Amino acid sequence: MARIRLIGDKELKAALKKASRLDAVKQVVRSDGATLQRKAQRYCPVDTGTLKRSIDLEISDMGLTATSAAHTDYAAYVEYGTRKMDAQPYMVPAYEETVENFKRHLRRTMQ
Repeated sequence: MARIRLIGDKELKAALKKASRLDAVKQVVRSDGATLQRKAQRYCPVDTGTLKRSIDLEISDMGLTATSAAHTDYAAYVEYGTRKMDAQPYMVPAYEETVENFKRHLRRTMQ
């Protein structure tokens, strides 16, 4: 009868557990990033719709970073206003509404 000795099984189990959590974290990042994008689009003031359509979601850092941003030349003017135009915030309110849920989802994932 042959004997098999497994070396490093504890390390393997720990690595597999960490990898499964990492996949769950990536899912939270993607899901809450998409929520941020939708809320920003919902709050965005609409004239022609170009600004609203320019709000996208980019996933980077192997799935660990979600970036939602508006990509028009005038996006910041609408968000923060100018001396001749009042601010019409859409990204900041969306972020403030989303960030606590994101933190809660991450904490739940890491338990």
